[in-house]
Amino acid sequence: MDTLDDLKAQVKKLSARAMNLKMELHDLSEELPIGWEKIPEVAAKAYQAFDELAAMRARIAELGG
Repeated sequence: MDTLDDLKAQVKKLSARAMNLKMELHDLSEELPIGWEKIPEVAAKAYQAFDELAAMRARIAELGG
C-alpha cells in the first residue's frame, strides 16, 4: 500500500503531466486548422491524465491528507 507521501509524490507527477497535455491541447487550438487530426488523441490523453489526477487527489483526501 502506498503511503500518503508516496501518493502526494504521484500527484505531483500526474499534475505536471496533466498540465503539459493541457498546454499541448491549447497549442493545437491556436494552430487550427493545422493539426486538427491530433485533437482527439491529445484530448483523450488530457482527459485520462486529469481523471487519474482527480482520483489520486480523492484517495489522498480519504487518507486525511
